[in-house]
Amino acid sequence: MPFPNGRAAGWVRAGGACNWSGKTPGNDIAVNLAAGPEASKCTLSFRTPTELKGNPSHTEMPFGVLFARVRDRIGALRSLYGEGPLPIDFGALSERAGQVRTVRCDLQYQDVRRLSSRTGAVHGIGGVTGRVDYGGDLTEVLPYLRAAWWTGVGRHTVWGNGVIEVVEVE
Repeated sequence: MPFPNGRAAGWVRAGGACNWSGKTPGNDIAVNLAAGPEASKCTLSFRTPTELKGNPSHTEMPFGVLFARVRDRIGALRSLYGEGPLPIDFGALSERAGQVRTVRCDLQYQDVRRLSSRTGAVHGIGGVTGRVDYGGDLTEVLPYLRAAWWTGVGRHTVWGNGVIEVVEVE
């Protein structure tokens, strides 16, 4: 199942490297969800309009909301295409992710619409783009954010929305 920007659907195994397989040879990647080196700050780039359930703001992206959507998307893909549910303590991981704070936020809302070729109806598929700096203990959650580049996050990912990228880590 292809994703926007040539990415391919596959499966994710928590705690170690895994294959992320597409239908085309050469589209395989390795995703590692195990915690890596310590990280206390990261910058995320929201490359395409991103809209998340649970975030009513058009100018902010609370880390707890973002991480919950990333975790749930990766977990759903793993459940559907991999070895079942993520073997993590969702509550404890969410609590730790909730401690991460926004340091700087430069987001703009993009009002994007699409026309349904089947019904002729116009649908809003907008969201925020820009950059956000987050601070706190990111060691455990950073691999999920990196994996989200391949999965997308939020609403309308099938139309190319929700492409995020970790662009800087300290």
